[in-house]
Amino acid sequence: MPAPQFVHLDCDTGIDDALTIAHLLARPQVRLVGVSTVSGNTTAEQAAANTLGLLALAGAEGIPVAVGEHHPLAGEFHGGAPHVHGGNGIGDITLPEPAQQVSDLTGPELLIASVRERPGEVDVLAIGPLTNLAKALELEPELPRLVKSLTVMGGAVWVPGNITPAAEANIHNDPEAAEAVFAADWRITLVPLDVTLQHGFDAEAQRALAEAGTDYHSALGAMLDRYLDFYATVSTVRRAALHDPLASMIVTGDSIPSEVRPTALAVDTSRESTRGRTTALDSGPANIDVVTAVDGDAAPVLLAQLLSHAPRS
Repeated sequence: MPAPQFVHLDCDTGIDDALTIAHLLARPQVRLVGVSTVSGNTTAEQAAANTLGLLALAGAEGIPVAVGEHHPLAGEFHGGAPHVHGGNGIGDITLPEPAQQVSDLTGPELLIASVRERPGEVDVLAIGPLTNLAKALELEPELPRLVKSLTVMGGAVWVPGNITPAAEANIHNDPEAAEAVFAADWRITLVPLDVTLQHGFDAEAQRALAEAGTDYHSALGAMLDRYLDFYATVSTVRRAALHDPLASMIVTGDSIPSEVRPTALAVDTSRESTRGRTTALDSGPANIDVVTAVDGDAAPVLLAQLLSHAPRS
């Protein structure tokens, strides 16, 4: 049995976030020590409800879940992405009413508590806007020395964005937070669109989940079906990119980066059309390891892992 791997997840639980949670639950070595939510795909409050419902369906209640920041550091929450993730963030799928309640802590407070309890042992995975991390840095300046690692899904460094031609959604939703997190004294593994767009689930993967024979897998399949519907409107192929799950697979070692570019990044915080753009700099501390390729195809590996996970009753 491998040594336990402690992970704190910061997310905005939409459909690919749900697949990420499912991936972490499927890995026997992973101990998910906390989940903090942030407004992005949906509101932070709805994201927490989605997380608790999914944990209940998976038989994994007991993992602390905290509602994090609703508004970005500057401005207000823009309303989410219902055209992508449905009105509730998870394809308008109804999950069981969980017995577990959200934590009394805020999202940033739970993140700090997770790493303080196990200093130097917790891998932090951030797959939404970085508002909670920026707030946590304000509350606990020692945060970079308390975490084992930080992996961020976000940015579009050498490719176009997905919410504007210049910007990826997570960074665009709170550029000021991304700027603060990128400037802090830690090494960051960044999993941007440059690599996530290379990997995706298709209709065959959706059918496999939908027909796996459990309510849990059926729910994942129904969410993915809605996700594929959106991608079919913006592409000639019914295929959904594995943005967040690929970052999770890199954290757990299920996907190995084959091309990493240590980089100094600037985040555009202007109010121009380029807001949220992540630009590689020729000078400055190259503290961000930008993943641009991984070994093999992540999709079949992820699908096999999701299908192998039997939810606890």
